[in-house]
Amino acid sequence: MQISQYFARFSTRLKFLLIALVLALNGCSDSSDSKSRDTPAPAPPLGEFTLTVLSSPADAVSNDEARLAIEVPEALPLAQVQVAVDGRDVSSAFHAMADGHGLEGRIEGLAEGDNTIQVSSSEGNVPETGLTLRNHPASGPIFSGPQQSPFFCATDNHLADLELGPVIDEQCSVETVVSYKYRSTAGTWSDYQPGQERPADMATTTTIDGSEVDFIVRWERGSLNRFLYSIALLSTADDSLDEPDLSAWNKRLIYYFQGGVAIGHYQGGPSTSRALYLDGLSAGYAVAYSTGTKTGTHYNLQLGGETAIMVKDRFVSAYAAPEYTVGIGGSGGGIQQYIYAQNHPGLIDAGIPQYSYPDMVTQTIHIGDCELIERWIDLQLQSDPSSKWADWNNRSWLIGLNANNEVPNDVVNFGLTPWVPPGSSECSASWRGLSPLALNPHFGDAPGITAEQQAEVEWSHFADLINIYGRADDGFARTTWDNVGVQYGLQALRDGNISPAEFLDLNFNIGSWKNEPDMIQEGCPFLIDQCFALDFEKPLYPDQIDPWSWRNILVAEGDKPAPRRRADEGAIEAAISSGMVNTGAVEIPLIDVRHYLEDELDMHNTLQSFASRQRLLNHDGDASNQVIWFVAPGGDQGNYDNSMQAFAVIDEWMANIKANPERSVGENRPTAAVDSCFDKEGGLIASGEDVWNGILDDKAPGACTQKFPIYSTSRIVAGGPITGEVFQCALQPIDAALEQGLYGDWVPDQAERALLEAIFPEGVCDYSNNQREKG
Repeated sequence: MQISQYFARFSTRLKFLLIALVLALNGCSDSSDSKSRDTPAPAPPLGEFTLTVLSSPADAVSNDEARLAIEVPEALPLAQVQVAVDGRDVSSAFHAMADGHGLEGRIEGLAEGDNTIQVSSSEGNVPETGLTLRNHPASGPIFSGPQQSPFFCATDNHLADLELGPVIDEQCSVETVVSYKYRSTAGTWSDYQPGQERPADMATTTTIDGSEVDFIVRWERGSLNRFLYSIALLSTADDSLDEPDLSAWNKRLIYYFQGGVAIGHYQGGPSTSRALYLDGLSAGYAVAYSTGTKTGTHYNLQLGGETAIMVKDRFVSAYAAPEYTVGIGGSGGGIQQYIYAQNHPGLIDAGIPQYSYPDMVTQTIHIGDCELIERWIDLQLQSDPSSKWADWNNRSWLIGLNANNEVPNDVVNFGLTPWVPPGSSECSASWRGLSPLALNPHFGDAPGITAEQQAEVEWSHFADLINIYGRADDGFARTTWDNVGVQYGLQALRDGNISPAEFLDLNFNIGSWKNEPDMIQEGCPFLIDQCFALDFEKPLYPDQIDPWSWRNILVAEGDKPAPRRRADEGAIEAAISSGMVNTGAVEIPLIDVRHYLEDELDMHNTLQSFASRQRLLNHDGDASNQVIWFVAPGGDQGNYDNSMQAFAVIDEWMANIKANPERSVGENRPTAAVDSCFDKEGGLIASGEDVWNGILDDKAPGACTQKFPIYSTSRIVAGGPITGEVFQCALQPIDAALEQGLYGDWVPDQAERALLEAIFPEGVCDYSNNQREKG
């Protein structure tokens, strides 16, 4: 046999031996691992939990409670879900969701600060999940910073308005109270106790869903964030304090935001008619309200937004998460809806702002011009009573706002300015005193305050928001008000309504507001008592009678033009970055409603709805989420209220959004959500995409534009945009302004040119170069 054949046979035998060895080893392995093969491997995870805070943002929980929702994998029985707060089992607080496979529950007893929520399954077949809730005291704050001091608690009368007991601590807290009311067939509220015999005069109501129920209201009141709050909703005869019966509620929430103007330091006086908003309750809505979301208590919309979060947190925690929350409210209540929708997405899901403005702080820009311009006009009349300014209508050339000879004027009618003929302007009739209230650190008050305490407070809008604006080097709050480079009456000059000489004189003498350390307390007519204590042996103007706040204005001296005022460094940026300015980042459905009150010279001028619309357009080119409705005034018969019509449209709009979440807010607009104007009985005059043409475009005026003319502002007259949010304009040299043709047909001669240079040494406004100066 050859060697090669021998090795081939040996190799074959070796292979068989190796195979046998492997089989033998496998046999041993099969015997030893039989137990592991018989035990099934762990099943793959069934899915994941999704944990959501329904009542507030996770870092803005308050009052030691929160409502949570847990989406559970379909294959996991709900009984196997375990919930803990910092290791404390709270699973029993959760119940099955009405829709979907999951749990919902209210947790109580949260510690101040961070609380860890953990969700797990008892079988360990779903990964554990969790989040951290940051709980804050019921008295606040959450994010608004150090609380205002001094701060005065509500008077006994104001506490009685909500049927509340006395204040119980230094934070102006009151005991939480729940009671019941029913609406009588006579149209009044009466006390009720669940389980009592049904009163014979109890009214019924039909909700927006078509359900007819007894008109019984569960009414909760208390204090949150140092303000008084109210929650009201339809109830039943079977309701109890521990287990609210929510069967009559339509599952929608109204937050009623109230207007007014104030500079804080007070807990506020509540409005019972808003807390128990009759139309909303009768349609089945729950209604939330707080004196902290009333601008007649304060105008700190950072604090107001915080308060609204806390009130809604309380509602959702104690009752349930609504299908949606819709805001309503006029003036400052309308402003709050725009600002809170921008700053706190999810707080309100839709809004019905009434008589609104885009925001508060940018209104001070042109309203701060009112006393300055009116003083100049009144001085022209004092020199020449037969001048063009004897016709009040002509004041609109400079102030932009409406004016006429028919509306009464207290200052004129009481003979305080005998050389001024009868008539008024929106500045006089509606805005007089608002500039001192916003700017003068001495002009302010609060119920219950002593004279000594009043003197210690810095009473201005900017000091009210000192946590935002900060302090200037002079120790007072930084302010945004600025009129450097503003050419008052520019459009009136271009239109030929004033002469070049008048234009120059106006801007030479217009002046500005003094810095706060140089301001003094106002006099007559702002402080009425001083009007009854005039000393006719002494100079009356402006020492005793000063409807222009003349003593707090910088005026011309000799051949030197009156100085202008520049905003404090950083104040403008702070206003914008804090969200106090409406930048147009508002994405919720809005029906902006107002009665046309221009002929009454009402402060809620019609321009403001369109200023808000243009800001929406400037933000992202889309304003399809905003609808504008005007209603003719009703005169002696009262104004027609189309609020419930707006609620019905919002309800349809929200249903569309729920059904078609992939569409934009504008794409979900129902047919009725369209620009419209109505007569004084609520009858439709016109509706459609083109009814307001000619306001924000160069098209021929639409049907509603023709019916309801829009006016202007002093800064628009000076060349500014309709949005009205340019605090501080970009500047350009006089040469550049002339080259632009800014003055129309007027070509200044050498002397006029020199005077322009003296009035505007830093240059004049170039509004084409900035829509919103950010400091």
